[in-house]
Formats: sequence, structure tokens, C-alpha cells
Amino acid sequence: MKKLYALLGAVAMMTVAHAQNTMSATLEVGDYEGATAMVEGSYFDVAPTSFYLAHTGTQMIYKAEDLAPLAELNDVKITKLTYRYSNMDAYNEMTRDIKVFMQEIDESEFLKVKNVKQFFDFDETQPLLEATAVYDLVDTYGMDGEIEFDLSAHPFALTPGKNLLVIIVMDAQDDDNCLNSGFDLQFYTTGYRHRAMTFTHNYVSFLDYKDTEDFPDASATLGCGTDVDLPVTKIDYTYTTTDAIVGDVNGDGSVDISDVNIVINVMLGKESNASADVNADENVDISDVNLVINMMLGK
Repeated sequence: MKKLYALLGAVAMMTVAHAQNTMSATLEVGDYEGATAMVEGSYFDVAPTSFYLAHTGTQMIYKAEDLAPLAELNDVKITKLTYRYSNMDAYNEMTRDIKVFMQEIDESEFLKVKNVKQFFDFDETQPLLEATAVYDLVDTYGMDGEIEFDLSAHPFALTPGKNLLVIIVMDAQDDDNCLNSGFDLQFYTTGYRHRAMTFTHNYVSFLDYKDTEDFPDASATLGCGTDVDLPVTKIDYTYTTTDAIVGDVNGDGSVDISDVNIVINVMLGKESNASADVNADENVDISDVNLVINMMLGK
């Protein structure tokens, strides 16, 4: 026993942590694959963008309940957003400068001041995505298409239980780069009412509007939709899992001297712990102690 305690003293400072694995998965908000309902209204009411006008800005609220499957996961990071649309007639080529922002909010709906709905303030200097994309609508003429926003270079770390505000700004490089009257390009929606607000303009960016004294007021004179459906969304994300390591008797996420002490105490009858039978031979003895020590020593 003296030799055992001498060995324990030599390894007391050693710790073997659990292995962390990064996993990838996708969450659907709304029936993404099966959605058939399209937005009803004007191009003001289309989220996350409308190609009818050269400049658009959209704010969308994803409630904690929409993201509930992520609440039990560790270290969740959002890496991509994908939206569906139905291209009824459009065959133009659209070029858009894109900026995507995210922030966690406590509010679950847009507020009103003197009966005018308000956009949320956000830090326009910190986009998660800043890119230029070309959408050749000929590729989806007469069928469904998708718009993706790849955030993998700057993923957003999500706090469980928080509502999420997504801001998507899309600007044409040419103010005339918009759909002609009579074309129909509408995004599928889930029927989640009053969960998005939009800004549309042929000459002014949403970010330019944000810097004016009129912000955050949203009004029809500015070309704003205030009762917009939340579009069906695919959210790609990563999370981490922990592989259990033999020898973590107390389940604290590591194998260290405290686990050895528990096994010894169980062996001496000073306490009980089913996990002390590390080698699962239905006995707690010196072989279990040795196994935990070997784990600590990396053997």
C-alpha cells in the first residue's frame, strides 16, 4: 500500500481530459422541404430579400423555441443559412453585395413607438459575412431555388435559450440591377407572422438608412414591410461532443487523482460508487486503481 501511495503522489498532478469532437448538423425552422405556401403581398413583404429592387435589408427574429433542439448541445456555432424561393418567371442575372449580421436579443417581436414599428439597432461594422454573389435566375427558371449564406469563416456562437436576430443586407452594384415589372420571385414562408421586417429601395442601402435620423422607424414611405412572415430556413451548425474516457469515476470530465481516491475509498469500504468498477469485472480492487493510474499516465 505504501508503494501505491508513493505512485499516487507521483501522478497526482496529471490529468487526462475527455476528447472533444466537432459534429455538424442542420436544423429546419418551418417545413423547409415540404413548404408550399408563398408570401402574400408586395415585394415589401418578402424575406430575406427581394430582387424587385436594387437594395434590400431584412431583420428576422428566430425565437428560442425555434432553436430549441440546439439548447441541449455544447458549443453551438451557426455556419450557414439557406432559404428557398420559387422562380416563376425570372431569368435575369442578379449581382448582390451581401452582408450578414447576427445578435442575440431578449425581445421576441418588433416594438412599436407611436404605432410605428422599429428595426433593431445592430453593429454594422461587424458582419459575419461580407461577399459578392451572382444569382443567375435562368438556372432556376420555372422551379425552386436556394440562396445560401455561408458563415463558416466567421460562425456565430449561439447561447442556449436566447432569441436570435438575423440581419441580411443585399445591395446591387448598379441601381438598375433589379427585376422588371411582371416577374414573380417569392420566398416560401412558414406562416410565422410578424417575425420579420424588410426595407426595399432602388437607390438607398439599408445600411445608409441606418445612419440617418429616421432609423429605426419603419414606414411605408421608406418601402418597409412590417408584418412579414419568417421564411422557412435551414440552419447549418456545429457542436461539440465529449467521448467518455475509462477512469472518469466521478464524471467531472477528466481522469485525475480524485478518481483514483474514489476507487481506493470504494475498495476500502469507505464509500460506494458503481463507476469505481472501472474494468467492469464486478469487483473493485487494485486492478481498477491500476487502470485509472495507467489512464493518467497515458498507457
